[in-house]
Amino acid sequence: MANFAESVRNVLKIQELRTRLMFTAALLIIVRIGAHVTLPGVDAPLLARAEASQASNTLFGLYDLFVGGAFKNAAIFALGIMPYISSSIILQLLGAVVPYFQKLSKEGEEGRKKLNQLTRYGTVVVAALQGWGVSVRLTSLTLEGQPIVPFEIQGIAFTMSTVLFLTAGTMFMMWLGEQITERGMGNGISLIIFIGIIARFPHSIVDQFRVGSNLIIDVIILGVMVLIVAGVVLVTQGTRRIPVQYAKRVVGRKVYGGVTQYIPLRVNTAGVMPIIFAQSIMFIPSTILTFFPESEFMQTLSGYFQYTSLTYSFFYAVMIVFFTYFYTAIAFNPKDVSENMQKQGGFIPGIRPGNHTSDFIDNILTKITLPGSIFLAIIAILPAFVTRFGVAQTFAQFFGGTSLLIMVGVALDTLQQVESHLLMRHYDGFMKSGKMKGRLR
Repeated sequence: MANFAESVRNVLKIQELRTRLMFTAALLIIVRIGAHVTLPGVDAPLLARAEASQASNTLFGLYDLFVGGAFKNAAIFALGIMPYISSSIILQLLGAVVPYFQKLSKEGEEGRKKLNQLTRYGTVVVAALQGWGVSVRLTSLTLEGQPIVPFEIQGIAFTMSTVLFLTAGTMFMMWLGEQITERGMGNGISLIIFIGIIARFPHSIVDQFRVGSNLIIDVIILGVMVLIVAGVVLVTQGTRRIPVQYAKRVVGRKVYGGVTQYIPLRVNTAGVMPIIFAQSIMFIPSTILTFFPESEFMQTLSGYFQYTSLTYSFFYAVMIVFFTYFYTAIAFNPKDVSENMQKQGGFIPGIRPGNHTSDFIDNILTKITLPGSIFLAIIAILPAFVTRFGVAQTFAQFFGGTSLLIMVGVALDTLQQVESHLLMRHYDGFMKSGKMKGRLR
């Protein structure tokens, strides 16, 4: 504990690090303020009463968790950052199958700028469509016969203004996220989702006390939470090291090489991104269904995509496994690693250089990624089953599954960035021993 307090004092001593943290905190405060600014034309008190009477086990309840209550408040930030993530997913999928996007991904900085620009355009389109769906949902909401949006202002003007405000809110949040990544601390997009989830913590505690579960269930929940956190840390931080031998080279009178280094392969190279990607895709059916609030067939179909349904859990788990492998393939290319190793005169003992090395690394990466992806999938769908044992829905969403994975993953990544800044300036990090400090000594 004393070491942690000393590390915090070291953080405050470094002006650049202190400025970055304050800048990040200021922008996240703006995000939280925007989550409470209601859209024009919406009766906020009546909306609060109507939403309180709605079931919280729908996919809208989960969406509201990701945006920190902004969706339930019909706020200008109601869509959160999800349209940007959906657009990013689409572009990355296209990059794997369409030659034009593959070419852009290989053009270095210029290609990256073009892809970012296309992602922004896609964000506008996705946000506009989702904003339209939100406007349809708001106009269909009533409480005791009284509409949430007065009849006299319903129509094209309300729809256009809602789409405009929600799209602008998403683009502004996207810009805030980019500013945090560039000038603040941590990944801005992930931190915006992180702060939204954290903001729901008090509500989840209150809801759990309202349910009033017994002591045995509470103890079991606490034990499961500890195991989940430990598992998440293991999956997100665990690695398997592959030894690489570098042959000796004599240049003049100097001898180079002859040492053994290691390639660290993470159990889950993709981190929490598969969870975020899969969740964004699962929001698409609910978005489409909002356009048909009076269709009995569509409402029946929506029942299969409820957050607690087996159909939802199955497809959600499958997509998490898929995106874990997909994102790992993007983040870590065994062929590039093999080529770079061969250029530097390195080889894996017992494995021939070239394609054999690439296949060997790919085989190991595939094997260690499978259990990690399955673990992520199980934890992500856990809240849907926990609620059947008397646990409040919001409490289950907060402490189990997607929310916990994102919170732990984002917190660890941000902490590692802070620690890197400390170590670069020869300060002790939050961990007094270990590899991170060992690299400097």
